[in-house]
Amino acid sequence: MTDLLLHHLHKFHLTRFDLKAVLFDMDGVLYDSMPAHDRSWQQTMDELGLKHLPHEFYLQEGRIGRSTIHTIFRRNLQRDASDGEVKRIYARKSELFRQYNSGALIPGAAQVLEYVHSVGLTPVLVTGSGQPSLTERLDTYFPGMFTSETMVTAFDVERGKPDPEPYLKGLRKGGDLKPHQAVAIENAPLGIESAVRAGLFTVAVNTGPLPDSVLEEAGAATVFASMCELLKNLPVIFRAAREIRR
Repeated sequence: MTDLLLHHLHKFHLTRFDLKAVLFDMDGVLYDSMPAHDRSWQQTMDELGLKHLPHEFYLQEGRIGRSTIHTIFRRNLQRDASDGEVKRIYARKSELFRQYNSGALIPGAAQVLEYVHSVGLTPVLVTGSGQPSLTERLDTYFPGMFTSETMVTAFDVERGKPDPEPYLKGLRKGGDLKPHQAVAIENAPLGIESAVRAGLFTVAVNTGPLPDSVLEEAGAATVFASMCELLKNLPVIFRAAREIRR
């Protein structure tokens, strides 16, 4: 782990870490909601007769909804969707998501948040989701971990993941932090790209069907198989970050 942290410092011309916060993606990291997202996106596009790729919506995860819709439209129709089409399509997708989402949490997610909080670091949410049914329940499932001041959602950004804007806003919401003062926890390639482009040491947790290599190629410093495995390794990561000086 020390070698991975040192490589990150060297890449971004940094001398040390000074951790103050951990920035968390939501779907696939805290909530086991990606199967419902995938199913609802697929059905919505099938109803419109628009083709999509295998695991398309796992690969698209992290984009704001209108960007995902534009991507499918460009491939199928060689144009962007109109504002009205975006509104109708996202409304249908959201309707299906509410129908299919189980509300289950990712095993170990609550314990990871509790550990981060217990060692004095601030949890910050950075999600491309615009689903109020998820964001409004965060305090129910993860009490005291997030506030409106420590959350970045689809409504807060102009350019979603993989643009660095969401994670740069997450750093600001974490206390006007610099990249060496936080780490990111992600599960999706576009989210990983966003965090890395923001200069963050980025850890991936592979809770979906994509191979680890896809997450590594997106820039993840390391990949864990579950949040429970991440929990076992967080003390090592934090201790190494405290001790490193270049």
